[in-house]
Amino acid sequence: MSSYPRQALALTALALLLLASCARPFGRQYEYEEEIYVDLDGSAKVIVNTSLAALAGLHGLDVPLDPAAPIDRDAIRSLYTSPVTQVTRVSRPWRRDGRRFVQVRLEVADVRRLPQATPFAWARYTFAREGETLQYLQELGPSVNKAVGDVGWDGSELVAVRMHIPSRVTFHNAPSRLVERGNILSWEQPLKARLAGEPLRIEARFGVQRILVLTVALFLAAMATAAITVSGVIWWVVRKGHQRAARQRG
Repeated sequence: MSSYPRQALALTALALLLLASCARPFGRQYEYEEEIYVDLDGSAKVIVNTSLAALAGLHGLDVPLDPAAPIDRDAIRSLYTSPVTQVTRVSRPWRRDGRRFVQVRLEVADVRRLPQATPFAWARYTFAREGETLQYLQELGPSVNKAVGDVGWDGSELVAVRMHIPSRVTFHNAPSRLVERGNILSWEQPLKARLAGEPLRIEARFGVQRILVLTVALFLAAMATAAITVSGVIWWVVRKGHQRAARQRG
């Protein structure tokens, strides 16, 4: 067999592998997902990625479930707008598994007040400082569990809460026991369990200094150590030089 057919077969096999690995190019997919970027002062940015069916079923919100019905993004914005939350963006809807999804981005000055906005009323939030540690606690209680009819759920759908921590994590109860890249913690729950109101407790403790500050401090400390080492080497070389010159004069 010539080299060209072998190369063609290799490229074909590689393409098939890539197609297989890209069947879910964005990793695990969630029916409802909250990403919380909490800051050291208790403020937070929240990104919600959700199907409209999950919004209706979990929170009882009045959103269109008919795939052909128009979606009023301003109406969705109003569902998340409250005296304590500021909605910064509602995305254009997208489709997956025959259902429509949206992304809502919002900001809150005090994460503990999030339950005053209807889509977060199912949870209780705690944010407190204990010495040199900050504690974040989010306890999800019962959902509305509104009937939404046949929207194509097959029981494999997942709900996720993902925390983005700005400083060094000292404790967390994420089931994976891992702190993912960029200090990310993740909790998952089957959608059917969340609809049934099975509790979900999210807890994390972290330092009061930003990772960037710690990184800069470590960098400066390393630079200082390197400078001291170099200075010591230079001093040793100069001293040896003086000693050798003194011996030659003697």
